[in-house]
Amino acid sequence: MPIERDLLRERLDQATAHLDPPVAVVDLAAFDANAAALAARAAGKPVRVASKSVRCRDLLARALARPGWRGVLAFTLPEAVALVRAGVSDDVVVAYPSADRAALAELAADPALAAAVTLMVDDPAQLDLVDAVRAPGQRPELRLCLDLDASWRPLRGRLHVGVRRSPVHSAAAAGRFAATVAGRRGFRLVGVMAYEAQIAGLGDAPPGQPLRGAVIRAAQRRSYRELLARRQAAVAAVRAHAELEFVNGGGTGSVAATSADPAVTEITAGSGLYGPTLFDAYSAWRPTPAAFFACAVVRRPGPRVATVLGGGWVASGPAVPSRLPTPWLPAGLRLVGTEGAGEVQTPLTGPAADRLRVGDRVWFRHAKAGEVCERVNELRLVEGDAVVATVPTYRGDGQAFL
Repeated sequence: MPIERDLLRERLDQATAHLDPPVAVVDLAAFDANAAALAARAAGKPVRVASKSVRCRDLLARALARPGWRGVLAFTLPEAVALVRAGVSDDVVVAYPSADRAALAELAADPALAAAVTLMVDDPAQLDLVDAVRAPGQRPELRLCLDLDASWRPLRGRLHVGVRRSPVHSAAAAGRFAATVAGRRGFRLVGVMAYEAQIAGLGDAPPGQPLRGAVIRAAQRRSYRELLARRQAAVAAVRAHAELEFVNGGGTGSVAATSADPAVTEITAGSGLYGPTLFDAYSAWRPTPAAFFACAVVRRPGPRVATVLGGGWVASGPAVPSRLPTPWLPAGLRLVGTEGAGEVQTPLTGPAADRLRVGDRVWFRHAKAGEVCERVNELRLVEGDAVVATVPTYRGDGQAFL
């Protein structure tokens, strides 16, 4: 939804006037509106919150308290254990396979924990690793989710569109893996996940690139049709060997499309709660920006240039400009191409620079969502023009899961 940036800047400046930058905030009205919009787009299917995109216990709990949200998709097993121990959720699926022996030992030693956490698998070697940590007869049955690779492989597999995840790509391979799990003691296959990154994680309307956008949209339509049939066949093949509790799919960029797949029982979303800049490149739905960080202006090197302290909070992924933070407030600022966002200082140029004074703050939006929390110990939660709570990030909790 459109936002009045001047008013937003005024609100954030007033709310944090007593704080010294760098400071990170989440606008609760925008966060809640995004949560409601994502649930609505899921069309009645529950939304599982992607913790990687939030990285704050309090805000994970806030999302889960809203209608339509249920369960967590964690990014590491130690994180999943911590979230269950903290009471954030008793339904946590780990999105990636784990080789963390200490965390596996903790999981295998606690029946209540084992009942709350689901491990991601796609290779019998991962089962062997678990058995080596604690043998089947000496542990509770462990819950498993099969990661079905959702990438599109046209031209008889000679072209790969999407991310490189699981080796399990075909319905036949999924059925074989399910049969393998069924024949192993101490494991129970309860879920299937298929994350269509080439649809959910790739903006189809990149600014200033209409031709590229058209190509992306065409590829996404064809990929979706292929995955729709393959995912349904894979789920049917798995159900021949396992009683599935859930089939997970999607991400912020494909909630509505994925929810239309009859094989899918739940959707994952997380980035849309914060509304980072990468999601400005989507045509179907764009979240309201909710998460910001401020840096202080410390020098004025010349006309139309203002320099802030810090600012180099760069997102993971390919080393391209879209992974850089965006100076957002005041409007009319941009990074300097030869310097970008610096670790210690970031020069900004543009017509708004001449109106900035030493001590003023510039508000940035991160390219991705939860990664901003790796830079700060606390998030300030803002309602209107006031900070109403200060909550720890994972880093503030003393946790570094990756």
